[in-house]
Amino acid sequence: MTYGLLFLIMLVYVLVEARAFLYPIIMAMLFAYLLYPVVKILERWGVPRILANLATILVSMALLSVLTVMLYKQLAMFLDDFPALQEKALQNLDKLQHVLDRKFNDTDPGNEYWLRKQVSNALEFSGSVLAGVLLAITGTVTKFGLMPVYTFLMLYYRNKFENFIFRLIPSYAHSKAQRIIDEIAQVTKRYMGGVVTVILILCFINSAGLLIIGVEYAILLGIISALLNFIPYFGTLIGGAIPLLYTLVVQGDLQKVLGVTIFFLLVQFTENNILTPNITGSRVKINPLFTILSIVVGGMIWGLPGMFVSVPMLGMFKIFCDNNDKLSPYAYLLGTEGTEEHAFDLIKLKRFFGIGQKKKE
Repeated sequence: MTYGLLFLIMLVYVLVEARAFLYPIIMAMLFAYLLYPVVKILERWGVPRILANLATILVSMALLSVLTVMLYKQLAMFLDDFPALQEKALQNLDKLQHVLDRKFNDTDPGNEYWLRKQVSNALEFSGSVLAGVLLAITGTVTKFGLMPVYTFLMLYYRNKFENFIFRLIPSYAHSKAQRIIDEIAQVTKRYMGGVVTVILILCFINSAGLLIIGVEYAILLGIISALLNFIPYFGTLIGGAIPLLYTLVVQGDLQKVLGVTIFFLLVQFTENNILTPNITGSRVKINPLFTILSIVVGGMIWGLPGMFVSVPMLGMFKIFCDNNDKLSPYAYLLGTEGTEEHAFDLIKLKRFFGIGQKKKE
């Protein structure tokens, strides 16, 4: 027990201290799993491995660059109009303050611009935080400069890594190791491919929906809200809150606020029940408690990249535990098994409201 705690403390210390070196490698590994199916198809067509890897990475970088340029143009327009938008938001807040004062019969002159002052302070604070975030993102992007190189080399040496594992373990354990490697590869490919596909679809759906509702900067807000879905659970919530707050505070149109609320509730239902289950397929089956805990811990250790990589890494660990008798209780604890009788499905919903019981009687 003591050695286990000591190992855990040392592991966290190394992860924190070496984060600038480690998380680009982990991200590269996940994107190597994402690009592997394309590389494999090209190799089947007779394309040499070096050219297949290079072509796949260059095309993916080109697509990412197009998305980045679109986002940058929209963001540049938003930043140009930001002073006017801020003033408009403060005017809407003054109107809201006036309505609240009349509602609660508040005639104190000192409270006349209370809401404006609070939001102004919040905007100033958020501006300084945003500047810090932008600096952090710039540093992160710089550190990610080697990520395409890491991805290329991982795809190129993938068989060497596998043979290295087989040389580390005795021959009788090769079949189990091969099963673990295959399961990890299958689950990670589907998870990464599914997440990216869902986000691309949500970029279009969110932007189109906000344009129809009449929200300003619909494309920018739609892309940002979709990109945040890289983070499970929290990403969907934050992604919908950003355009909702913008519509409420800046545009001040309650009909549009209602429209945005209903729209993102529909999007969340569609994403959780239709898009992600059908596109991702065999997802990383971690129960919500440990999914949220892993995201929180990943954010504490590595920040935003940690929140993204925590779930697939935990999924890999669960697969390893599934195939190890001594660690199988941990796999059970992390997984979704064991609560089926308490799950709330359509049949139980009908039974709860008594639908269909009269016909049987």
